[in-house]
Parts: sequence; structure tokens; C-alpha cells
Amino acid sequence: MDLEAGPIRPRRDGGGGGPAAGRETDGSNVWKDLLLAYKTLGVVFGGLVTSPLYVYPSMNLSSPTEADYLGIYSIMFWTLTLIGVVKYVCIALNADDHGEGGTFAMYSLLCRHADIGILPSKRVYSEKEPLLHNQSAMARKPKLGEFFEQSITARRVLLFIAVLGMCMLIGDGILTPAISVLSAIDGLRGPFPSVSKPVVEGLSAAILIGLFLLQKYGTSKVSFLFSPIMAAWTFTTPIIGLYSIVHYYPGIFKAISPYYIVHFFLRNKRQGWQLLGGTVLCITGAEAMFADLGHFSKKAIQIAFLSSIYPSLVLTYAGQTAYLINNVNDFGDGFYKFVPRPVYWPMFAIATLAAIVASQSLISATFSVIKQSVVLDYFPRVKVVHTSQHKEGEVYSPEINFILMVLCVGVILGFGGGKAIGNAFGVVVIMVMLITTVLLTLVMIIIWRAPPILAMLYFVPFFIMEGAYVSAVFTKIPEGGWLPFAVSIILALIMFGWYYGRQRKIEYEMKNKVTLERLGELLARPEVQRVPGLCFFYSNIHDGLTPILGHYIKNMSSLHTVTMFVTLRYLLVAKVDQSERILIKRLGPDGVYGCTVQYGYADNLSLEGGDDLAAQVMSCLQWHIQMIGDSRSPVSMEEEMAKLEAARIAGVVHVRGKMRFYVGKDAGWFDKVMLRFYEFLHGICRSALPILGMPLQQRVEIGMLYKV
Repeated sequence: MDLEAGPIRPRRDGGGGGPAAGRETDGSNVWKDLLLAYKTLGVVFGGLVTSPLYVYPSMNLSSPTEADYLGIYSIMFWTLTLIGVVKYVCIALNADDHGEGGTFAMYSLLCRHADIGILPSKRVYSEKEPLLHNQSAMARKPKLGEFFEQSITARRVLLFIAVLGMCMLIGDGILTPAISVLSAIDGLRGPFPSVSKPVVEGLSAAILIGLFLLQKYGTSKVSFLFSPIMAAWTFTTPIIGLYSIVHYYPGIFKAISPYYIVHFFLRNKRQGWQLLGGTVLCITGAEAMFADLGHFSKKAIQIAFLSSIYPSLVLTYAGQTAYLINNVNDFGDGFYKFVPRPVYWPMFAIATLAAIVASQSLISATFSVIKQSVVLDYFPRVKVVHTSQHKEGEVYSPEINFILMVLCVGVILGFGGGKAIGNAFGVVVIMVMLITTVLLTLVMIIIWRAPPILAMLYFVPFFIMEGAYVSAVFTKIPEGGWLPFAVSIILALIMFGWYYGRQRKIEYEMKNKVTLERLGELLARPEVQRVPGLCFFYSNIHDGLTPILGHYIKNMSSLHTVTMFVTLRYLLVAKVDQSERILIKRLGPDGVYGCTVQYGYADNLSLEGGDDLAAQVMSCLQWHIQMIGDSRSPVSMEEEMAKLEAARIAGVVHVRGKMRFYVGKDAGWFDKVMLRFYEFLHGICRSALPILGMPLQQRVEIGMLYKV
């Protein structure tokens, strides 16, 4: 029997579509876009607009000249223009997945438009995507899409690239707070030379600890402070930049000519190439424009960047460079030295607050990425708390927050100097951007059906430019650049170990699943009784029933009068439409039903307690019985409804099977290592039922061993 959906109450967030879609319909939305553009200053652009704090101090300059500074400014100007304006604002923001952005959103978009995913949720989703199927049938797939569909190796490489992008973004969440706050507090050493580096590091660590301790209250509690702070920073730094230009070097904008880039590399050769590892920091935070797309509209981000962020950075860097041309050896404190003395302390206060705001944006982004990974079953289950009743994207994880705090403080105390952190930061930034370039090219060809020549006009220049940056930052690996790779390797191992164990469990369950015929035979046994009550039996299998069910019936010799087999289906989409959120079907035996609860990776998985889930499913089931009915059923609709209500009154229980691996001596070494690692992760992670808010007194767990 086909699945039928029941009526579902409206969600607080207003529906499934992403916020980036359909908001530019009439003139009344202009003010809304302007308001959103203002709000982006405090959330999206914190990391990017505070980059002048640490770009010049992160460079290993040796006896720089006027020509060197002009070349460096020319590189930064064209990097901001090409990557910031052309790549992200004009192209990447259009590659959203139901309003969600980021590298994994592009990967899921590719999986939904071509059969190139290897996640089980992708295969499930393709069965429920008739529109996509019809579109695919009407238009022939590009050869590149066919290549990925036919090559499992290519699909694995693509998944690896997407996972690497996620890991690097998490590394960004570790390094951004460290380098931003440390660079801001370092301003104390200008007027007070007696302040030592350990004191600066200690103050920075204390500020970060305080920031992480406030995370449990949610960014919505203090969000009203963010945008005014960043607006003050965004509009005061270019004013100082203009003053510096007029006072020190009015002809600075001649450096916009690419001639100065060519001359810079011809003059400095290898050293000039290595300096790219420092100049790349001028575009740090641009990836947040795309990653935070789900919180705002595309037009709001474009307005904010083009009208304020881009001009502010161009003028601020121009002012810094103009000052340094006349004070060539002050690059080690390239920001605070160019600030005029009368406004030094106000700018120090604004810079410190702006650095904290910049840290907040990447910390929140890390929580979101971890949440997406947990929902897609790629990361061990951690507690995810939604800190806002109105913004579903505002999440907080206590475990991840503690780990981030320890790593951030460790980076500050361990690395000390800003140059080492800057080297690590540069690796993270450019790797995320290079991965975005690769995935965006695939989106152009496979989804947008752009001519290959047009796609290459985008891919080749950006791949060469970002590849040059990558080659430069890789030379910094021994000097701190190893950190993000170490973090990414550890995260990738955790994700792979968890996913490998989950896949082995699914393979076993599918091989030993209980069919409806087998269920009928089990219930027909004379010793099996139907006890009063409503049972929600959770399973990972979509086609059939979990082997733990047979284990349960054989040992308990009973089954509740109304049993609902619930499957949580995590789809590779941002949000699931309300009409497809809860799906109900009869499973043949009397009082036995199947229920599928579908979620996208940007949906809120935390329900308002177990009764809420039970109420939603009961509402759908009642609608299903009333509207669909079943002429083959031996009982009438009224009797079935009465039986359902009696079962609910008798009591609700949530049963979850807990299958564990028993790794025997005859297992292969790879299975011994990976499955024991998975069992370790499984033992320290949270249960799936508390995530759904099931009352503790209604939960029952049934154990079962699976010998490998």
C-alpha cells in the first residue's frame, strides 16, 4: 500500500522553503531587504570586515619598499574584487539548496539532481522526488553527471571533498576567535610597551572563555548588540583609511592597476609567492557569505557587501598601505599604528568588541555544521539545543562548545604569536574557497546546464588564482599550517568511523529484516499476546522491519494492541515540505502501522517533548483511518478509532533497539579497528531518543548483539 500523508500542524518557521527564495516580489520588500542587510553586518561579515586587524601583522616582510606595499595592496584589491564580488556575490549565492548555502549544501544539491550520492538518505529521497524524475527524463544528463553516476570512485572523491570542506569550516570556527581576539587585545602593547605577550594571551583567553560560557543563552539574547558594533567598525575604519590616504600617500589607488602585481612578483620572485600566504587573509570570512545564506536573503547579503563591506575594506587597506609606505617597518602592528592617537582608545574598544562579534559568527556556524552532520548520521550524536523559538538556525551544542573553548584557548596559549595562527588560518580559508570553486563548477555543468566553455571561463581563472594561494599557504604547514589539517584529519576519522559502523548495522538489518509475512507468523503464535497500550517502535529500515522486532517478540511473547513502527528519514535536502513531514501506512496485521518522519538537515529535529510527537502521529493516523479507510480490514472505522483511543489512554511507550557489534577473533583487522572505534564512539555519544525529547519514563531499550 502506498504511503499517505496526514494533516500536519504548521511549523513556527513558516514552512519548508529556504529564506533566500521568493522575497523580492514587490516594492514593499525593499525595506525588509535593507533591514536584513543591516543585520548581516553582525552575523555574516564579522570575520571578513575585521581582517585588517591581522593581515599585515601575519606577513613575513623583510625590508619592504614602496613598490612592495603597492604590489601587496594591488593583490588584496583584486582578491577582494574577484573572489568577494565576482565569485561569491554574483555566482555562488545563486547555488543555494532551499535557501541554505555552504559546501555541503552544494553537495546535497548535486545529489538531488543526479544519482551521485552514496548516502542511504539520498537513495530514499530519490524515490520521493517525482518532479526531479520528470525533469531528468525530459532533459538528457550532461556527460559529467553520467560519469559521476557510473564511477563509485568519483562519487567517493566528491564526498571526501565535501566532508573536507565541512572539516575546514569547523577549523575556521577554532581559529577565527583566536586570531581575532588576540589581534584586538594586542593593541594594548602600543601605548603600554610594558605589557608582555603572556598578559595579552591571558586576557584574550579570558575573553574567549567568557564568550563560550555565554553560548548557552543563544545569540538572540545579545544579537541586538552585534550589528551596531559591526556598523561602527565598518564605517569608522574607512574614515581613518581616508585620513591616512590624504595624510600619507594620496596616490595609493594607482596600485589598482595589475601592473603592480606583475612588478611585485618579478621583483620578489619566491618571496613574493610566499607572501601570498599572508595576503589571502584579506578575504577571510567571505565563505561566511555563502555558509550563512540560510539566515538571510541573497539580496540582503549582496546589498550589505557591495554597499558597505567591500568599500570599507578597500579604503581601510588603502589607508593601512598608505601609512606603511611612509613607515615601512611598522607592518608588525599594521592596524593600530595607522590609527591616529586622538581616536586610539575608542578604536581599541570598537576593535575588541568587533573581534568578539566576529568570533561569535564562526562559533555559531560551527554549531550549525555539527548539527547538519549529526542529522545526516555522519557524526556521533551530541546534544543540540535550539536557542530561539523563531530562528531555527540558532543552535547550541554543550559538548561542541566545550571542545571549541578548549581548542581556542589552547591555540592562543600554544601558538602565542599571531603569525603562526595566521598561517593556520590561511590554510583553512583558501581550502574552503578552492573546494567551493570545484563544487560550484559541478553545479554549473550538472544542474544549471551551463555550456562547458562558460563553466571553464569561471573554473580556470579561479582555480589558478586559488591554487597559487594554496601552494603558498602549504609552505606554512611547518609554521602552524599543520593545525587545520590535524583537526580535519581527526574530524574526518571520527565521521568515517561513525558512518562505517552505521552502514554495517544497516547492512545487517537489511539482510535480516523481518518481513510482513514473518511478522504475521510471529503474531499468530499462541504464546504471543497483544497487551494494551500504544507502542512507538523505532527502526532505521525503510523497507521491512528491524531484526530486533523478532528478538523482542520471541523474548517478550507480546506486542502492544497498537504498534507504530517509526522510521526517521533524514533527507539530503535543507527542509522537508510540510505535506511530506509525517507519512502513515497500514502494515497488514491488526493494529500495526508504519510511520515515516522526514527531516532535512536544516530542519528542527528537537520536538516539544514525546507527547508532541505522539500527538502529531496520532492526528495523522486518525486522519488516515477516517479518510483512507480499508475495505479489506476486518474491523470498522469506528472500531479502529475506538481501539486507537483506548491504546493511547492505556499508556504510550517508545521502544528503541540497541544493536551492538561483537567483534570476534576471526574478524579482519580493518573491521576490528573501525568497529571497535565505532563502539567507543557509540558508547560515549547521546541516545537518539533524548534528541527527540522522549520522556524518560516512556523509554524502553532492547539490546541485541551482532557478531562480525
